[in-house]
Amino acid sequence: MSSRIAFLALIMFAAAGWCQGLVVTEPEASGALRRAVTFFRSEVSVEGGYLWRYSADLARREGEGVAAPSMAWVQPPGTPSVGSALLAAYTHTGDPFYLDAAIESAQALVKGQLRSGGWAYRIEFDPAKRMEYGYRVTPNRPRGNGMTTLDDNTTQAALRFLMRVDQVLEFKNETIHEAAQFALESLLRAQYPNGAWPQQFRAPPDPAQFPVKRASYPETWRRTYVKRDYRGHYTFNDNTIADMIETMLDAADVYQDARYAASARKGGDFILLAQMPEPQPGWAQQYDGDMHPAWARKFEPPAVTGGESRGAIQALLTLYRSTGDRTYLEPVPRALAYFKRSLLSNGKLARFYELETNRPLFFTKGYDLTYSSDDMPTHYSFIIANWLDRVGAEYKRVAALTPAQLKQPVPDAASIKTTAAEAARIVAALDARGAWVTDGRLKYHGDDDPAMRIIDCAVFARNVRALSAYIAACRGAK
Repeated sequence: MSSRIAFLALIMFAAAGWCQGLVVTEPEASGALRRAVTFFRSEVSVEGGYLWRYSADLARREGEGVAAPSMAWVQPPGTPSVGSALLAAYTHTGDPFYLDAAIESAQALVKGQLRSGGWAYRIEFDPAKRMEYGYRVTPNRPRGNGMTTLDDNTTQAALRFLMRVDQVLEFKNETIHEAAQFALESLLRAQYPNGAWPQQFRAPPDPAQFPVKRASYPETWRRTYVKRDYRGHYTFNDNTIADMIETMLDAADVYQDARYAASARKGGDFILLAQMPEPQPGWAQQYDGDMHPAWARKFEPPAVTGGESRGAIQALLTLYRSTGDRTYLEPVPRALAYFKRSLLSNGKLARFYELETNRPLFFTKGYDLTYSSDDMPTHYSFIIANWLDRVGAEYKRVAALTPAQLKQPVPDAASIKTTAAEAARIVAALDARGAWVTDGRLKYHGDDDPAMRIIDCAVFARNVRALSAYIAACRGAK
């Protein structure tokens, strides 16, 4: 046998073994995936909606808080995250069973859509309790729009999932299509004249009340917290604006409507306006109407943030890839250089840097602002990882792309290449019911039992994506 023939035989043997029996077969993976999704639809779902975590016996449940049996969660990793994994299973396998499951989740989100256009953190399905919310779908209270939240990727994740289901259904499901269109129109109207979005909203802003300005330092700022409504501030916190830009770019792709691309660019224009001047050319978590960094919660002071500034930079890189406009790259080198000279002695970044002095800011457990990190609360990251090398390398790579390369599709970050060993581990972990039960805890039930076993929607979504990708790869190898 020639060396070339021997090499080809080895490759064929490896490919066959990878998908057909050395670890787990494609039929075994397909059967496990079907059982897992059947269990989630029949035992975990509430009208197609999902939470975050459940006790192994499903008796206790929670999202970002204890949840009633009649609730679903929108905020990831809730209903949109599970639904997107189900849609990926359909895309990978072509099995309409998974599309039906994804449609159920989309319809759950339709039932939770508010008259203000988007979604709150959770959805209530109990008919009597639904009267307390401003849902578009009856029963609902006679008045009130409900508060759409863009915090924590809540409305954005819901809408992006709905849009992809709408696209797969060729825009023929009138209920899902109309809900997605209503949400998009509401988000266009909620965008401020300078391109920003608020953390939450009930109605569109009055443009006359929000003149377009560049970010600047206030003459003075309060060093003690005063409670106020910050939900209407121009908000980077929790990557609100970066998630909105991604959503509008997705909408432009799905619906081929130039208004959504223009909205995304307008969001990028706000990022340019919001970059603080020297000596701190980063970004704040949120800004008031005068474009000054502002307080939000009692542990989120007016400051330049080493956290959300990363999201702002990556949103600019995304916009450059989408538009080819190098204006969106211009702020990046200055910001990277600034944060490099702002590293802490341990090589990490502070979440907050004092305006103009650039001294790292922290809080005591009593929430007094301080320059010392000796007595910090543990529920919030006041010191964060150094992301500069990774983002700097990404900037150099993106900035070097030619116009032709910019037009090439960006690889789907959600695509997974699953090894046979990983697929086997996922299949083996499935219990007799079809549930993936893992070590963990129910955070909001105060249960710190080290032997606690839970059903986690994030684990479910990850495993569904991995198994369905493995099945598709096996079928492609045949």
